[in-house]
Amino acid sequence: MKIKSLETLMANAGQRNYLFVRLTTDTGLTGIGEATLEWQEKAVEVLLNEWVASRILGKDPFDIEAVVGDMIRDQYQGGSTVMTAISAAEIAMWDIIGKSTREPVYRLIGGRAKPTLHAYANGWYGGCVEPQDFARRAREVVALGYRAMKFDPFVTAWKFLGAEEERHAVAVVDAVAQAAGPDIGLMIEIHGRLAAGDAIRFMRRLQSGSHNIHWCEEPVAPESLDLLKEVKAATSLPVSSGERLYAMADFSRLIGLRACDVVQMDVAHCGGISAAKKVANLAATQDIAVSPHCSIGPVALAAALHFAWSTPNMLMLESFAEFDVDWRNDLVSGWNPLRKGSFALPDKPGLGIELDEAAIAAHPYKPLAFPSLWDRTWIDEFTGTAKLAAKA
Repeated sequence: MKIKSLETLMANAGQRNYLFVRLTTDTGLTGIGEATLEWQEKAVEVLLNEWVASRILGKDPFDIEAVVGDMIRDQYQGGSTVMTAISAAEIAMWDIIGKSTREPVYRLIGGRAKPTLHAYANGWYGGCVEPQDFARRAREVVALGYRAMKFDPFVTAWKFLGAEEERHAVAVVDAVAQAAGPDIGLMIEIHGRLAAGDAIRFMRRLQSGSHNIHWCEEPVAPESLDLLKEVKAATSLPVSSGERLYAMADFSRLIGLRACDVVQMDVAHCGGISAAKKVANLAATQDIAVSPHCSIGPVALAAALHFAWSTPNMLMLESFAEFDVDWRNDLVSGWNPLRKGSFALPDKPGLGIELDEAAIAAHPYKPLAFPSLWDRTWIDEFTGTAKLAAKA
């Protein structure tokens, strides 16, 4: 069996465009992946069609280690754009392997390692400004069955956290915690906003309360691993990071430094499913948990889902699925794995989903810029506002 063609399909999804990949073999089997990278989809699409295709056409999709390993070696420059293109092809190859063997991917990469897999909600706080706005939405999230939720309580903070914004952020966390109740876990998304000293001060202020905080995410810039370790050592709150790392060497350093409590590789950006499993194994040797970053479309979620079910040191899995555009599930023939805040175990061969070309065509690519996290527009434009308002 050989890969004979690579196709890319683009669908608008509000504040981003989802980029999907489909590989077809000479036996007629197809495999799908996702190469969404906010505001860089066109660049990734060029890489897929002009470089990745030249490296995988004619190759056996079972030869993942050789085919993907050679691409990672030979891409030379590194970074999110080329690694996203490689990851999408790798995920599509696993989909073909699963279909060829008539097994769900998770059974091929370790089998079922968990009795249940809980989701945590993200994307639910679009348009929220005041603490009471966050509280109202948080109650709606809990009503959907989620046991944890992530949110960014800041407005425009960058490096230095002013007294007024710090008070506002703490008030938001307090309001969400009170609205959600003590049994609901909170993940505080900091988006790499803060200098180490300001991150430590803010997290120490949070730890003085009684909130059920599962972790504080990316408190400092993602490449600043020594500063991340400093922050972790100075606070009792768990720290997570890794979504903006792309090379195995960087994950090895993050884990070797024990600079975080939870590693958040992104399956759609770090090299794919096999790379994510390797990162998880590295983390396990240091008793560090993993929880993949998963903020993009449904095919990336499917890949993360198979990884999650098969990985022993996996915690909860991030989900935007119920807070995305209304047509998200249509793009993959109506697939929705969520059941009251938990994920169903996949039972179909491969990833278990297929692209719906008609639904994708109904939502064509739109040129746009992902909103900046450092001006006020991102709060107003963040995907999710209309979705939850309709459910209220």
